[in-house]
Amino acid sequence: MNVAFYTLGCKVNQVETEALREAFEAAGHTVVSEHAPFDAVVINSCTVTAESDRKTGQAVRRFRKERPDAILVLTGCMVQASAERARALQAADIIVGNTDLTRIVRLTEQFALDGEPVFEVSAHRKNERFNTPPLRRFAERTRAYIKIEDGCERFCTYCIIPTARGPVRSKPTAQIRQEAEELARSGFSEIVLVGINLTAYGKGDGVTLCDAIDEVCAVEGVKRVRLGSLEPDHLHDDMLRRLAEQPKFCPQFHLSLQSGCDATLARMNRHYDTAFYRDLVGRIRAIFPHAAITTDIMVGFAGETEEEFAQSLAFAGEIGFAKTHVFAFSRRQGTVAYGLSNQVTKAQKSDRSRRMIALSAKSEAAFLKTQIGKTTPVLFESARDGFAEGYTANYTRVCVRSNHAHTGELLPVRLVAAENEYCIGELLNE
Repeated sequence: MNVAFYTLGCKVNQVETEALREAFEAAGHTVVSEHAPFDAVVINSCTVTAESDRKTGQAVRRFRKERPDAILVLTGCMVQASAERARALQAADIIVGNTDLTRIVRLTEQFALDGEPVFEVSAHRKNERFNTPPLRRFAERTRAYIKIEDGCERFCTYCIIPTARGPVRSKPTAQIRQEAEELARSGFSEIVLVGINLTAYGKGDGVTLCDAIDEVCAVEGVKRVRLGSLEPDHLHDDMLRRLAEQPKFCPQFHLSLQSGCDATLARMNRHYDTAFYRDLVGRIRAIFPHAAITTDIMVGFAGETEEEFAQSLAFAGEIGFAKTHVFAFSRRQGTVAYGLSNQVTKAQKSDRSRRMIALSAKSEAAFLKTQIGKTTPVLFESARDGFAEGYTANYTRVCVRSNHAHTGELLPVRLVAAENEYCIGELLNE
């Protein structure tokens, strides 16, 4: 059968969709675009915000309306965290949790034979093992992602993800090495390691995130190794020194901040304060002079006063992030924060989002200006309108005028100017 996929949410979800694509192909099915005729569509849902749930429901209804005869499979975090809400989306033929994605192929094939609806959502188990299949390729042409960790046990008061993802579990280092070797043979130059709580990698297994990085860096053909989002309180000096010893490691640190106000961080049940975060950023910049520090910041958390928001805004300005993902607090049933008093109004959230985004844009522009004058390798990924585009090791987007695409090539570039969200460069060998 022809099978299409629709993915919402983070890079981990995208990795899992890639694994599902390969599993369907291995079973003899054909993967097609969501815009092509298909016999089945798999919707991989997200539930990090109420908006994510809304988009999931919207996707289910849209695909059922557009393709009434197709098999509609709904899986992912929204299903796992809110099983009954997922069941209420009656347009889905198969509703299955994310504890074992590989069974989706079998369930879809069985539905094609008997037409019997399926609802299978089992809770995550304490001793559950990592079970995401390895990938041989990825949708992007030069960068591939390896999911090495799943689950989270931090229980931030606003977050439903521990329910959706279960306990921390990690991919063995030998399997990481094998997957990286396969991806390198497929032509991928850069590997990004991702997880739900990436810095918890190896918990209980006697290994650390640095061990996983070492395995990937050792693979011939891999030119760069990059990390996904990191929890600040799990980074320590020994880890930073080990990372600095790896010439393939990319010095881009996405350190989730969430708030620049200590009182708000405490209500969120985050495991650090602004003094710790400030000190960590300083230590990173001392060890990695060209590092980019990027982050996530939430506005409008329950009980956030205007004074607390002002503290968060000032702290974000002080750190000077290279890029910031700003989002408004979204109440999630099943979390502590759902029932907290003094909820911030929608209008206040919108106003604070606007102000934080404006500050973030200024910080990004200031960071880009600090890159001018540097000569650095750029891994090129695409080309359009006479320009080749790629990224530096610290994830600065670079555009150079060129008659060639240079896709997949790692070439030295002198950065000569900064525009909105990118730098302009000159190739040194052209």
